[in-house]
Amino acid sequence: MTTSATPTATAPRRYTRTAMLLHWVLGFALIGLFGMGIYMTGLPFSPQRLKLYNWHKWAGVTILVLSALRLLWRATHRPPALPPAMADAMPGWQKLAHHGTHGLLYTLFFAVPLIGWAYSSAAGFPIVFLGLWQLPDFVPVSKELAEAIKPWHQITAFAMAGLVLLHVAAALKHHLIDRDGLLARMRPW
Repeated sequence: MTTSATPTATAPRRYTRTAMLLHWVLGFALIGLFGMGIYMTGLPFSPQRLKLYNWHKWAGVTILVLSALRLLWRATHRPPALPPAMADAMPGWQKLAHHGTHGLLYTLFFAVPLIGWAYSSAAGFPIVFLGLWQLPDFVPVSKELAEAIKPWHQITAFAMAGLVLLHVAAALKHHLIDRDGLLARMRPW
């Protein structure tokens, strides 16, 4: 007698190691890059400021590549479903917030660096990745366009920072208050 596996029996209980690695590397990179962005914009014009702006651009390109890898991995590797008991206990607004936050984060993983790239191109400051490879301009050089784009890089970066804080707070709430094991699905150890 053969038995067919049920969807819940075959569903992964934890994220893959690759998904975990991409999650944590991208998470820490975003936090570091946000901090660098705040710090460098407060510096007076100097060689140090120019160096940090270049590093910021390089990190932004790296985050764009990591985001593409992460999205590709997620599209080809099914993430674990919420445990049934947890999914049943979650109010509808929490499920909506869970999915909405993840969707917005993925959108901003791409939007923030692409807007930064567009601003840099419009301002006439090319991105030379690691000082070796000049990336093509994303948009034509235009002072007016640069001024229109500039605030959107900051707005989207702050929106992503807020969503990252919300994501971390929700994970800690599940771990420390609910004690439901949700965080264990993404913990590498």
